[in-house]
Amino acid sequence: MSPWNLLALPPLPEELLRRLLAPLGEQVTVAVPATRDRDALLAALPEAEIVLGDWTGALALDAEAVKAAPLLAFVQQPSVGVDGHDLAALAAAGVPLANTPGVSAVAVSEWCLAATLSLSRKLAAADAAVRAGEWPQQGLQPHELRGRRVGVVGYGPIGATCAEMFRALGCQVSYWTRTPREDPAFEDLETLVSASDVVVVVIALSDETHGLIDPGRMKQGALLVNAARGGVVDQPALVAALRAGHLGGAALDVFDVEPLPDGDPLRELPNVLLSPHVAGVTPESTGRLLAATLDNLTAAVEGREVGGVVNGVNPLISRKFTQ
Repeated sequence: MSPWNLLALPPLPEELLRRLLAPLGEQVTVAVPATRDRDALLAALPEAEIVLGDWTGALALDAEAVKAAPLLAFVQQPSVGVDGHDLAALAAAGVPLANTPGVSAVAVSEWCLAATLSLSRKLAAADAAVRAGEWPQQGLQPHELRGRRVGVVGYGPIGATCAEMFRALGCQVSYWTRTPREDPAFEDLETLVSASDVVVVVIALSDETHGLIDPGRMKQGALLVNAARGGVVDQPALVAALRAGHLGGAALDVFDVEPLPDGDPLRELPNVLLSPHVAGVTPESTGRLLAATLDNLTAAVEGREVGGVVNGVNPLISRKFTQ
């Protein structure tokens, strides 16, 4: 059988991509777009049988792109998020789209816990004060986390790991997910948002979850931690709640627009911890991601079922054309 044509879209140097995909050997022929723009993507898609996605979402497969790829048999997204890809268009074309569930669960959950502790104990404000020659032992008024009520929005591998970590520190943890569960820890979203001392957001972005969290409905003095996607939280409402002193603080790894633009009001608010979308980026999680991606690509070209398909298509990959 001739090699599969694999189009690699991650924002990495071509030589590095080829080295990372070397374990696939002669089973694939690796190509990359001539440039990192939409025109080059559309020009490269007609020959593509497998697409390795771009985790930044810049080169996502929308309906037009799917139509431009008549040979496409499988899309492997090297991330948990599948933002920008048109899942319905891929499903209609019979193309499975798989992600890498769970590979960043520990990394993201540790970030959420660390960010919550930083906000609760006023670590950033304390550091800034000491650097400025101040000594505000009585003014910072930090809080302990033990015994606080933590609400986790989203209960996939990341949400479940978050709940485990916060419970280990003695927090009262509840969660909400789109599928109701017979579990004492499951709570309706309105109650969770309005009653929690800390709201941790780790749910996938979709049409259903866009603008899901209104910070104005949170408890007075509560903390918001968002490691999902910027669009899940109403960002203008968040700015308003922070400016009004309604929230005790926020920790954000994700934003409506990334990188965070110059002049964005979040840059000027002192009670916000900002992070450049790196909650899930550790050497350990990257190793797990690479292993999961290569395992799925190997399964695809060897005729075995792939894991992590998110658009409901048969996980057994069928080649559409054999040269």
